[in-house]
Amino acid sequence: MVNMFVDGEWRTDTYEFEDEDGEFDRQETTFRDWLGDDYPAEDGRYHLYVSRACPWAHGAAMVRSLMGLEDAVSMDIVDPYRDEKGWQFTPEKDDCTEDTVNGFDYLGETYVEADPNYTGRVTVPVLWDRENETIVNNESIEVMKMFAQAFEGNGVDLYPEGMRDAIDEAVDAIYDPINNGVYRAGFAGTQEAYERAVEELFAALDQWDAILEGQRYMVGDGEQLTLADLRMFATLVRFDQVYHTHFKCNRRLIQQYDNLWPYVRDVYQTPGIAKTVNMDHIKEHYYTTHTDINPTGFVAVGPDLDFEADHDRDELPGSPPEELLETA
Repeated sequence: MVNMFVDGEWRTDTYEFEDEDGEFDRQETTFRDWLGDDYPAEDGRYHLYVSRACPWAHGAAMVRSLMGLEDAVSMDIVDPYRDEKGWQFTPEKDDCTEDTVNGFDYLGETYVEADPNYTGRVTVPVLWDRENETIVNNESIEVMKMFAQAFEGNGVDLYPEGMRDAIDEAVDAIYDPINNGVYRAGFAGTQEAYERAVEELFAALDQWDAILEGQRYMVGDGEQLTLADLRMFATLVRFDQVYHTHFKCNRRLIQQYDNLWPYVRDVYQTPGIAKTVNMDHIKEHYYTTHTDINPTGFVAVGPDLDFEADHDRDELPGSPPEELLETA
């Protein structure tokens, strides 16, 4: 069951969208404006709402961190547990904040503040404009691209102009089978839809494991960390702890892959990434919020993973941006 707004009214009697084949059908995001003429990239003007648990929001938080935009774009963090009223602000909880911009109790209040007749789910990330008091964008990859293009930050370029087509192709290639594939498996409405999602997920993981054998990062010759790597990492870092068990993506653990597991450790150890990962939030959200999948609400205790272990991928072509190495 999914709770959402319908014409500005919060409803608890709506259901997850599935197509006629039982496939999980993710709802399109609504706010799709871009930083530019109408929304100039000004330090201090914008605010980011995220959940540490959500992989889509995680991407935006990683770009903000890697580019050193903490002072330019402020950020609030919701409670990992999402109750029937949606994402809540609980500043008394570890690594959670109050709503420092609007003073709301629930993130959903920002949606109806931006559009009193809003219909749709309340999702993260949310990019808020203080000046116009509205949501600029709540589509994760677009927020990531806007940060990478509109702000100079510390000079880190995660979306280089000459590589953008290749980055976009990689982002598109991993979205359906991997990023959304784990959800297609977890929220499948039929056995056939579930098995189809799992087959496509692991076929894609096998393919990328082979690609990453000979190059450090995903795009081109693997010479540079890009937005594509952050999209991949956000799924892989959650995989063994959550998706393998909770979403029944249990054909193989990421730690059993020769190249994907060292790749995850490599990205994790990039300066600015580790502080964006909160595994306690991740596990609490999935195991306690999706009661239709895990009715007991028990949180799985394992596996124990060492993201700080040596990875030896620095011997492959490619390296983190110099600006990140200087801050290590």
